[in-house]
Amino acid sequence: MAERILSISGLRGIIGDGLDPEYVTRFAASLGTVANGGTVVLSRDGRSTGEMLRHAVLSGLLATGCKVLDLGIASTPTCGVMVTALDAAGGLQLTASHNPIEWNGLKPFSPRGSVFDKATGEQLLSVINSTPRYRGWSELGTVEIVADPTSEHQRRVFKLVDVAAIKARHFKVVLDCNHGSGSLLGPQLLRNLGCEVIVMGGSADGQFEHPAEPLKENLTTLMKAVVQHGADVGFAQDPDADRLAIVDNTGRYIGEELTLALAVDHVLSRQKGAVVVNGSTSRVTADLAAKHGCQFHRSHVGEANVVAKMLEVGALIGGEGNGGVIEPHVGYVRDSFVSMAYVLDGLVVRRTPLAAWVDSLPRYTIVKDKLHCPRERVDRACAALRSAYATATATEGDGLRLDWPDRWVQVRASNTEPIIRVIAEAPDDSKAKALCAEAVELAKQATQ
Repeated sequence: MAERILSISGLRGIIGDGLDPEYVTRFAASLGTVANGGTVVLSRDGRSTGEMLRHAVLSGLLATGCKVLDLGIASTPTCGVMVTALDAAGGLQLTASHNPIEWNGLKPFSPRGSVFDKATGEQLLSVINSTPRYRGWSELGTVEIVADPTSEHQRRVFKLVDVAAIKARHFKVVLDCNHGSGSLLGPQLLRNLGCEVIVMGGSADGQFEHPAEPLKENLTTLMKAVVQHGADVGFAQDPDADRLAIVDNTGRYIGEELTLALAVDHVLSRQKGAVVVNGSTSRVTADLAAKHGCQFHRSHVGEANVVAKMLEVGALIGGEGNGGVIEPHVGYVRDSFVSMAYVLDGLVVRRTPLAAWVDSLPRYTIVKDKLHCPRERVDRACAALRSAYATATATEGDGLRLDWPDRWVQVRASNTEPIIRVIAEAPDDSKAKALCAEAVELAKQATQ
């Protein structure tokens, strides 16, 4: 059996090889126990295995007395929004995010509409490892289908931008949903903003046309389509639509790191407030916070850690460099839809093509790599890098981050896969690639 990845963030695994209905039902029953038999919002991305998981999850939630409000296929941020809109005790999104098609998973939400914090996640793990509280025949839960799961999400996004001004621009947008759950709200939201939308992978059936993660090498068709159609922008969502990568009007992939940077630049130009990102996010956002005279904070990697820090400092906006913008006015969850709206709103204000806006941002090159490795060997990699780079300023607690005045490198265990992630950033391509490659080789030698 392949490894099931279970953490405070939820559960992921390969269907038929580690992620089985029996275990999924136990996970859901444990969530129902933590929710004390209250109302739970349920949704799933477009993966073909989602329907099987849905039935297993319903068994666990109903057996613990929960009222299940079923959104059907919907994005992860929509699930978070609806938890708060429906005053639920929690939520559960069935998704494996950017993992390949054979994977699926379960991502729980707190009553705040955010992923579980450490304490709640540990409570859930404790119940999974003991005994969920099953109810008697007269206390079983119920299921109710939610007829309109997306309108409230769109309403919250539209409150943050000048809808009339965006409509007046008649932007042309290419949207790559890649057969994920973003195809439910994405095209609709953009059309309601007056955009002409060319949709790629617009059926939410999970039959990905390219690898699920919105990286440059996976989005060559989108880049060509932007040029072919003379579009103002290209947007690419991951399967559960909490992350967004961007292609500018010249067909240039500007990536996921600059999704957060563009949103931060736009928001801070209108209002001052604190910004929170994780320790793997580009320095671009830190530079932008300084430019606008705003506080900047880093958290450990992981959406839960970013949200916890945002709540602690009362952040105006936050997120992760993987294309995940967190806008508290919509919900404490990464959200590709608010990201798209902020980019379009920013283009209206600046009256310039996206490429020019991007070129005005501080310039760095960030390089990301990974190394398959058991979690228990990550400490060896950290020790090797600390020894090799003794002149750098070291920050521990989330793997190891090493900073110099003009560059940095980080090595840490993934929260969602059995791999070590290595990330390096420097002012130019050659230095960033060289630093990342050197760090990967050091980590490989230390963990073999």
